[in-house]
Amino acid sequence: MSTNNFDIITGIHSVACALQNSERKNKTLYVTDESLKALEKELNTRIQNLSGDSPEDEIEVQVLSTHSLQDRAKNICQSEGFQYSRFPSNLFLVTTKMEAKDLNWLYDKIVSNEVTKIIALDKVTDAHNGAAIMRTAAFYGVDAIIVASRGGFGETPSFFRISSGASEFVPIVKASSLPKVIGKLKDMGVYCLGLSEHATKEVKDLDLEKKPFKCLVMGAEDTGLGNAVSRQVDDIIALESMGPIKSLNVSVASAIAMERVFSQK
Repeated sequence: MSTNNFDIITGIHSVACALQNSERKNKTLYVTDESLKALEKELNTRIQNLSGDSPEDEIEVQVLSTHSLQDRAKNICQSEGFQYSRFPSNLFLVTTKMEAKDLNWLYDKIVSNEVTKIIALDKVTDAHNGAAIMRTAAFYGVDAIIVASRGGFGETPSFFRISSGASEFVPIVKASSLPKVIGKLKDMGVYCLGLSEHATKEVKDLDLEKKPFKCLVMGAEDTGLGNAVSRQVDDIIALESMGPIKSLNVSVASAIAMERVFSQK
């Protein structure tokens, strides 16, 4: 199978979620005898039971030795320009990409009240941070994540492993200009809230109960929110520190912010 326009998914939970996603097509699963047993135990069904009627909905299974599987993984990664490191659990899935949603999809969902919790990432480029944020977003029932069309984190095999299947449930929306998108969201009644360690406000200073539509905006790992984004958001808050360290990794800060912002009704 050519992997052009395909995702390479690793991690047993991520693979299980992708196999059950009907939007994924042309799935080829690479496993060993042992990893196939572990995967079917995770799925609580046989792989054959997940295949559809059409050729593109069938799941091709290739059972290999551990050495052959890792060699195949290395070759596929190199052909796609990904850095290879040993795939855990001795299994991986090659399948069609999940296409990012466009902004009109997001706006339509907001109008129909189907989207109320949004994350926007301002130049977050590290795939590990992006995957961790994605996983937490799925935990908190976030409806969409807005990322830059260019310069954002890539969806690598490691990204899928760390996101632990969340990429199958939380749509990614690509935007060429995040400040313009935030302006549009505000016009639609979405409360846009930025996070910065330099802010003077905290969550306790806000009345979030009267703001049913919320967008939490997180800045880059090293520089935080950009100036253009900072000027657009409704408010900027900081997380209250209980000790001498005032800053957190962006994925950790995102998790705490989601708990404090999205858990309030």
